[in-house]
Amino acid sequence: MTWLFLKALLVGVSFLGCFYPLVDFYFDGETRGQKPNFVIILADDMGWGDLGANWAETKDTANLDKMAAEGMRFMDFHAAASTCSPSRASLLTGRLGLRNGVTHNFAVTSVGGLPLNETTLAEVLQQAGYVTGMIGKWHLGHHSSYHPYFRGFDYYFGIPYSHDMGCTDTPGYNLPPCPACPQGERPARSTDRDCYTDVALPLYENLSIVEQPVNLSSLAQKYAEKATQFIQRASTSRRPFLLYVGLAHMHVPLTRTQLSADLRGRTPYAAGLREMDSLVGQIKDKVDCTAKENTFLWFIGDNGPWAQKCELAGSVGPFTGSWQARQGGSSAKQTTWEGGHRVPAVAYWPGRVPVNVTSTALLSVLDVFPTVVALAGASLPRGRRFDGLDASEVLFGGPQTGHEVLFHPSSGAAGEYGALQTVRLEHYKAFFITGGAKACDGSVGPEQHHEPPLIFNLEDDVAEAVPLERSSAEYERVLPRVREVLASVLEDIARDNISRVDYTQDPSVTPCCNPHRIACRCQTTP
Repeated sequence: MTWLFLKALLVGVSFLGCFYPLVDFYFDGETRGQKPNFVIILADDMGWGDLGANWAETKDTANLDKMAAEGMRFMDFHAAASTCSPSRASLLTGRLGLRNGVTHNFAVTSVGGLPLNETTLAEVLQQAGYVTGMIGKWHLGHHSSYHPYFRGFDYYFGIPYSHDMGCTDTPGYNLPPCPACPQGERPARSTDRDCYTDVALPLYENLSIVEQPVNLSSLAQKYAEKATQFIQRASTSRRPFLLYVGLAHMHVPLTRTQLSADLRGRTPYAAGLREMDSLVGQIKDKVDCTAKENTFLWFIGDNGPWAQKCELAGSVGPFTGSWQARQGGSSAKQTTWEGGHRVPAVAYWPGRVPVNVTSTALLSVLDVFPTVVALAGASLPRGRRFDGLDASEVLFGGPQTGHEVLFHPSSGAAGEYGALQTVRLEHYKAFFITGGAKACDGSVGPEQHHEPPLIFNLEDDVAEAVPLERSSAEYERVLPRVREVLASVLEDIARDNISRVDYTQDPSVTPCCNPHRIACRCQTTP
């Protein structure tokens, strides 16, 4: 009995799945509370209405709903762009695409990536003594120095771009369906140009491809395991840590898993939401076990749902973009309507973020960078301007003000990539351009330029159904302010240290672990 007690004292005990060391022989005189840890989880193509805490019709996010009840959820939180690469670039730099250069997505054959003169959040925290890790989707360049391992992350495990950008043996649900990777000598061919059949989807651990093609059915569990292992090792090292998790969910293809089979009568999308929610729950549980009082966990979406995927796309909730719906086309992903830009967001930090609070502050993915840098006690990179703000006051229960103005860049629907042609000013929203995105029914709204702009009052019209009458006193009062803030930001960008992206493509940079096998097949144990 005495020996068992001494063993527990020396090693530790396990309780409710958590391991607690009773004696720490590696105490170095510094407390762990000096610098907070950060876990940032970025969902992919998740709709605002997919979060049960936001939208009563959703019943598939129990862990996220619990996190919202134990922390803060945001009702007016926005993507920095409404497509993959630009949104991620803004998260990691705190800058709009017109500043950091990333205005549209990178390809499998992209030579470049997020410009090397842009400083990432991971690089700032790495220099401040943090151990940094990334799990999941990167999509900011994979060739040479653009790989996440060279952009401030000590550890990387994931897919370098979207998981529909390569074939797999477990294709999952997509519209239209894509074939599995070829097994024989000849590549499979698909009549759909959005299907990749020549090169299998790669899974990296640091600089090595450990699986190609990826087994999508087990990917979520691998991400959960790698994330929890990173948190445990970082906590044991007694260094503060940053973990950035770029989820594959809820981007297509949606995976076919045992969970899908168990949810009889439920849609593949509902099953995917539950799988994603379970993954987030495992990460939160690990945080609670290891560093609960000193870890800030922030769950956010990258952009709205991909409407053209029909039942495989998420819910925009009440943000239906009714004006655009009447013209035809989508008002979700790739557009600047609320359905494309307003995203779910939840903050959790016991003892710091107040419990069960709903924030109406106007915030953005752009705010992640300056907020985390400030909380870490680090300094913003010099010689450049930032579009995000430090949201600490909002997060810790202070004034719920946030931004007065946000600018929504064109992201692949109408207009030039990155152009700022939609302005959010308090509860007003002005569109200088609309249309261009495909809806579930296949329609594409015509690109329309508006001068003077359409202006909606979101306080009275969250569905963006009826613009203000141009002859009304309200419209005439708001329009000069819209023009003023837009002219001001464009002038500021013109004076800024802006970056240029190399968007050239070369098939030779395609990730391929074995060029001698069909579809680059290889497999090791990650």
